[in-house]
Amino acid sequence: MAENKFELKIITPDAMFYEREADFVEFTATTGEMGVYAQHVPTTTILEPCVVTIHNGDEQKKAAVAGGFVEILKERITIMAEDANWPEDIDLERAKKAKERAEKWLTRKDDAKTDVARAETALKRAIARIEAVEK
Repeated sequence: MAENKFELKIITPDAMFYEREADFVEFTATTGEMGVYAQHVPTTTILEPCVVTIHNGDEQKKAAVAGGFVEILKERITIMAEDANWPEDIDLERAKKAKERAEKWLTRKDDAKTDVARAETALKRAIARIEAVEK
């Protein structure tokens, strides 16, 4: 493996979603936006629902990821995601409707039955899917 490359795996509960070399990966952790190159300081972080951008030479791929964990080692990054989708596999209209539903849940502040954390997570997932398709 070249010095400026690392092995990138994105694993979902159902399958190995992605497994190839990369030279840069971008994602959103609970602590904020992260961009990681090979030889990064070993780290483990919590992944927010977001768009993961994978850079490999001139190639750039995006995937909507529904949260999980990221293990960063000097020569390997493993993303253990709750779910992952390529833009071409996302139903944009369905994602927009999910976003609208989540926003409605969050505006019902007087409703004691509204699970705010669940609604916020649903909103973040919907936004990640929409951004993966539209950007």
